[in-house]
Amino acid sequence: MSLKILPNNPIARATIQTSFVLGVRLLIQAGTLLVVARMLGPVEFGAFAGIAALAVLLGTFSTFGTHLVLLGEMSKDPHQREHILSYAVPTTLIGGSLLFVLYLGICELIFADILLPLSILVCIGITEIILLPLYVLPTMESLALGKTARSQLITIFPLGLRMLVAVGILIFTPTEPLLIFASLYMAMALLALALMKWKKSSAWLSVKQWRIATRAELKHSAGYAALAMTAAGPSEVDKMLAVKLLPMGVTGVYIAASRVIGAATLPIIALLLSAMPRLFRIGDDTPKQSKQLTLWVFGAVFIYSMCLVGVLWLAAPIFEWLLGVQYVGVADMLAWLCFAVPALALRYSTGSILITMNRPWLRAGFEIVGVLILFIAANLLIPQMGAYGMPIALACSEWVMAIAGGIIVFNVNTK
Repeated sequence: MSLKILPNNPIARATIQTSFVLGVRLLIQAGTLLVVARMLGPVEFGAFAGIAALAVLLGTFSTFGTHLVLLGEMSKDPHQREHILSYAVPTTLIGGSLLFVLYLGICELIFADILLPLSILVCIGITEIILLPLYVLPTMESLALGKTARSQLITIFPLGLRMLVAVGILIFTPTEPLLIFASLYMAMALLALALMKWKKSSAWLSVKQWRIATRAELKHSAGYAALAMTAAGPSEVDKMLAVKLLPMGVTGVYIAASRVIGAATLPIIALLLSAMPRLFRIGDDTPKQSKQLTLWVFGAVFIYSMCLVGVLWLAAPIFEWLLGVQYVGVADMLAWLCFAVPALALRYSTGSILITMNRPWLRAGFEIVGVLILFIAANLLIPQMGAYGMPIALACSEWVMAIAGGIIVFNVNTK
């Protein structure tokens, strides 16, 4: 099997196609970030983003890993769709509802000093913990069938609606922009679900086809559930820690810079999404091909991440200008965050590859360690270094995970 980047290489071709789609997603995410940040100001933006990070983190657990089971099984046999969806949909609804209650409890215990109205918390929680996890299932179905670009188009649709809402609020400048944005935040997710149902009536099967998952099915998906949460953990926990450990205005500056880093790594996600169905199909039966493809992925990701560091370092002052005078310090914060970028990219790669190797607990293990290191490092470094302790703590966490994940992947590949 040739792994050269040629037009007839399906992974390269899918990566190019998906990169165009994710380019649109990059513009949407960056545009939404700039609009919302300017609309709310660093204090309200920091509060909103911190609460949203908690909701996103819990929302990754709502499906209990069934979305990744759907991806893996349909990549091998598309006829598995109805069998898996029959329990994936009710699992998501039940799990999401329970996690929503947990989310409200955590907000009351940990983030009570943020003083956001309950209506805003409810809108954010329902959107990220119940509605969007349901929306993920059809996305995984398209991805499993090799329609990577299409799956990402489905993903970015609610994000595009959200950006339009943010632009409208910025233009009309209502007296309570955060409350209106949160309400429409949820409304756009509901609209996306309704349009998905209209476009594909069997997107979530019929209620008569739903069933409770068996113990064996839950056991199988449990590892994927753990890794879905731990994968999002380092990318969201740092925002939550910033809310607790930094002044709120500084928190907004840090989170804005961090979201820029996240948006800039989207082409890496394009490559990984394009490679995952092939890696699932290769499995353990063709270890030589699996090792070659793994090396190709790591090489491409590392080269891109190093180029990205250079671009972000040079472009940092531009982002500060775009965000406005309220966000003075974003350029310096972005420069410090560049130390974490190559490790973040490699961590994404090792995590995705371990999913396709059916080793979810190994991925969950090193990412849990990474979250613990992030927590410890942030609490030690911020009192000594101030706001810049947060990006350094993130870099320490990401590099530990990248190195540990790489060692695990190559050890598994050589067995």
